[in-house]
Amino acid sequence: MKASLKGKVAIVTGASRGLGKAMALELARAGAAVAVAARTVETGDSRFPGSIAETAGQIEKQGGRALAVRCDVTSEKDVADMATKVRERFGPVDILINNAGITTPEPIAKLTAKKWDLVMGVNLRGTFLCCQAVLPQMMERNSGHIINVSSVLAKEIKFSVVYGATKAAIDRFTLGLAKELKKNNVAVNALRPDFTVTEAVTAFLKDVDTGSWQRPEMWGKYAALVAAKDARELTGRILDEMALRELFGEV
Repeated sequence: MKASLKGKVAIVTGASRGLGKAMALELARAGAAVAVAARTVETGDSRFPGSIAETAGQIEKQGGRALAVRCDVTSEKDVADMATKVRERFGPVDILINNAGITTPEPIAKLTAKKWDLVMGVNLRGTFLCCQAVLPQMMERNSGHIINVSSVLAKEIKFSVVYGATKAAIDRFTLGLAKELKKNNVAVNALRPDFTVTEAVTAFLKDVDTGSWQRPEMWGKYAALVAAKDARELTGRILDEMALRELFGEV
């Protein structure tokens, strides 16, 4: 099964690497014009490889349309400016993927309030701000799809407590927002990856065998398939790999 997003406009946050990059590339392959957003503008700006310039360049190289937008999702101004730039360049936003996220390995007893606020800010406040920024466009047209990126750690009690708490909150936020927006025909769903081979995650879990882990490319393909659905077909779901296979088959 292949998604068709021809004529659609998408924003993917955290698109400089990992899941976000894979999702941005796949949405572009399906025909969408994609705004790739993150704080890492150029390679070398982060200790992890990848940048929005690189992701946008790959999309354009494969024949797609892309816009690299530097955005700190915790900043109300940055997020509002991003939404404006995308609308001016491509038109109203049809698809938003809230993928930007961070974690930290400290146990709660050693976690500073500053780091707690940072993880909560990027993972939860960022999702809220990005939704608010594009919702007027979607509600005005009675059409749109928001995809939030959750995690298996929303339900499994492992590793970072603060990270797991943000992802559990993302699940609840997704279900509540889907209910609010059903009358507006705006779909809201969450993808729930299990452990996935990304630059950031493997940096925190060194010396771990990742042979059986999921791959970002799979999530990119499923993200495009989910984004192609509207609220009459699919909304208010927390979708792990098993649920996605039941809906779309293997990718």
